[in-house]
Amino acid sequence: MDLEILKFLAPAIAASLIIAGIHAYLGLHVVERGVIFVDLSLAQIASLGAAIAVWQGYDPHTDQQIYWMSLGFTMIGALIFAMVKGHEARIPQEAIIGISYAVASAAVILAMSQATGEAEHLRDMLVGNILSVQWPEVWRTAGIYVVIAVFHFIFRKHFLEISVDARGAAARGVPVRLMDFLFYASFGIVVTRSVAIAGVLLVFCYLIVPSVGGMLFSSRIGPRLAIGWVMGTVVSMLGMYVSVLFDLPTGAAIVCTFGAALIAMAVVRPLFVRKVA
Repeated sequence: MDLEILKFLAPAIAASLIIAGIHAYLGLHVVERGVIFVDLSLAQIASLGAAIAVWQGYDPHTDQQIYWMSLGFTMIGALIFAMVKGHEARIPQEAIIGISYAVASAAVILAMSQATGEAEHLRDMLVGNILSVQWPEVWRTAGIYVVIAVFHFIFRKHFLEISVDARGAAARGVPVRLMDFLFYASFGIVVTRSVAIAGVLLVFCYLIVPSVGGMLFSSRIGPRLAIGWVMGTVVSMLGMYVSVLFDLPTGAAIVCTFGAALIAMAVVRPLFVRKVA
């Protein structure tokens, strides 16, 4: 790629690396909690808020009301997921998450069916249009994620306790419901911002795939996080390059590159484990 292409891609590359960094960390918690589809569900709930705003006539390219509508819907989802966390509940939390995803997905289709250009809006929500991101949006996103990172650093002990052993944390006096709401609320802010830039499918991959890749090679949090960060960075750059090289949609190219990278890591894992042993 020549200098002009790199200059054009620079904001998108920076945005993808920022998203990969925070989602690799959040993915560790999601996988440990066993709520794999919470990101997809919250992202779809955020999309529902955006779809309703578009239905009401707001321009998805210029109106900030769409973002605030998405964030408001995401906060409602975070509250629901935190409240159904109770250990005495007979309904698994993953069931609530799955139902929320299905209902939100159907509601998005209904809302978009009443809006003009619904096919384009649905496509952007699914695969995003990360190439259109500009530097001001990149810096705003980085600022928001820094605040979220500091927030998670402050509450890291409680968040990790609940992710690893929620019952034990409750027995030790940790306010599980409150901490869960704070976790899902902060998580929802990240998802809402990321979906607006990258789309639902790519955000889901940034959350889950690097964490799963880390689990292939280590059972400890630190190494898993490091592997996830490296994987997210390399795959983002490679997926962006493939999309430019073959003139492919960038979000979809990165998603497929994530899948190919995970398969490659699974293939070489036995060799790595045997060598270590």
